[in-house]
Amino acid sequence: QVQLVESGGGLVQAGGSLRLSCVASGLTFSRYVMGWFRQAPGKERLFVAAINWSGSNTDYADDVKGRFTISRDNAKNTVYLQMNSLKPEDTAVYYCAASSVWVPRRPTYYGYWGQGTQVTVSS
Repeated sequence: QVQLVESGGGLVQAGGSLRLSCVASGLTFSRYVMGWFRQAPGKERLFVAAINWSGSNTDYADDVKGRFTISRDNAKNTVYLQMNSLKPEDTAVYYCAASSVWVPRRPTYYGYWGQGTQVTVSS
């Protein structure tokens, strides 16, 4: 079956960096758009970033643009989220997700989800 497994979360001070990874199995990775979403306690799940099948196109939420970078390695079935200049408001559980269509900001278009990894940014 399809599995998406995130890693790389943790506790970091404001201004620091983290790199999240998501390894996919059970699907033809290069045929899927990959996205990152995040959910803070008591809040809805929000779009962070997405990358298309080949990596030639990306999309970012306004509040992470210029600080976060999404990339993928189709040979390793892995998508990454490099997060720099982290802020306390970036604290959330981060989820990776896979979609067969390019509607990057809509979570309902993603058919597969990982279990999430916690990112905590202290002030």
